[in-house]
Amino acid sequence: MAILSKEEAQAILTKVLSFSTADECVASLSGNDEGNIRYANNAVSTAGAASTMSLSVSSVYGKKVGSASINEFDDASLKKAVERSEELARLSPENPEYMPMLGPQTYDESLTYVANTAAIDPARRADMVGQSIQVSKDEQLEAAGFLNNNTGFRAMMNSKGLYAYNRSTNVSFSVTIRNQEGTGSGYTSNSFNDVDKLDTLKMSKVAAQKAKTSAGAKAIEPGKYTVILEPLAASDLVSWILRGFDARSADEGRSFMSKKGGGTRLGEQLFDERISIYSDPLNPELPLPTWDSDGLPLKKTTWVENGIVKNLSYSRYWAAQKGVDPLPSSWGMIIPGGNSSLEEMIKSTERGILVTRFWYIRSVDPQSLLLTGLTRDGTFYIENGAIQFPIKNFRFNESPIIMLNNVEDLGKTERSGNIMVPPMKIRDFTFTSLSDAI
Repeated sequence: MAILSKEEAQAILTKVLSFSTADECVASLSGNDEGNIRYANNAVSTAGAASTMSLSVSSVYGKKVGSASINEFDDASLKKAVERSEELARLSPENPEYMPMLGPQTYDESLTYVANTAAIDPARRADMVGQSIQVSKDEQLEAAGFLNNNTGFRAMMNSKGLYAYNRSTNVSFSVTIRNQEGTGSGYTSNSFNDVDKLDTLKMSKVAAQKAKTSAGAKAIEPGKYTVILEPLAASDLVSWILRGFDARSADEGRSFMSKKGGGTRLGEQLFDERISIYSDPLNPELPLPTWDSDGLPLKKTTWVENGIVKNLSYSRYWAAQKGVDPLPSSWGMIIPGGNSSLEEMIKSTERGILVTRFWYIRSVDPQSLLLTGLTRDGTFYIENGAIQFPIKNFRFNESPIIMLNNVEDLGKTERSGNIMVPPMKIRDFTFTSLSDAI
């Protein structure tokens, strides 16, 4: 029962709203079927599957809101959830920022559901993981990884006549492969809506190669270096940027989009002219739902064009305060790249560092978006256009805003988790200290 059709979900939500006596009511229904395999030491440690579905109801009296959730769907339970939400709403203080619910909306048909992914069964999961484990065994290495696939739906209906429905699939895979001595480590991770785009064999071969070549790392002095960031490393940092395009945070002086003395940096040249950022729920490589949690339609939006900030996102409340149209924030980010390959970037580098990924990233200063964290699972020294030797990991202190002003080259854009990003060659990247972690 976890995955309901558009019509099945609509029938349940219509019944829920029929029990409402509040000024306004919204009900949301979601379900998920998932399966997973976890493995370590070249052997499966756990495997399982789960199917869940839940309903949440929010009732409104004036600006007083109450919510209740259940996972039972008989008529008595549905009615009880509505009554409980109404009871809580009457007891709640007013929400001064409450916005009346939207009426009917028109949405594009999303691309988030792929039948092949929905059809993944235990045998296919076992085969995908088996290929990864075999790579590790063949190379006399040790692998630990996680494969997860899910098929889900989300539906929302309110008393103003709005109804929204989305069905989606996703499959994600990550693996760490190390040598038996524990002195070399490689890592790879990615996710897709379409399982046919996820090649666990190829990914595991990359991680295995890094596990072998990262052994015997040497220490070099921290400082400012030209870095080549593989897509995984680039996505680790630039994914922090999109949340900064929130108009309210900028207006209130809380983000890198805030201007000293007041105002925002909308319209400013904030990045290198080669940097553009947009979101598009209908991008076939990074499909997303076509409506947000308020029920607003999501459309293709340009946030940065040739380095210039073009748009900020506005919630319905903040848009009303500023007298503008609301513009929903996006769940995804796409940064168009160039034509260089990773190998060409390395060949063009006189002295620099290749970074596989970052981890344990923390914010130091939200207003400059200064971040700190560590390199991990394969960091290499480049000299005279070639990788010379693996190096010990570094702690970095860097802002993606500054980083995207120091662009020397961009590779071809590819998906990395929930964003699309190219490999990047960046000058003057700041490493502050060494780390003994592998």
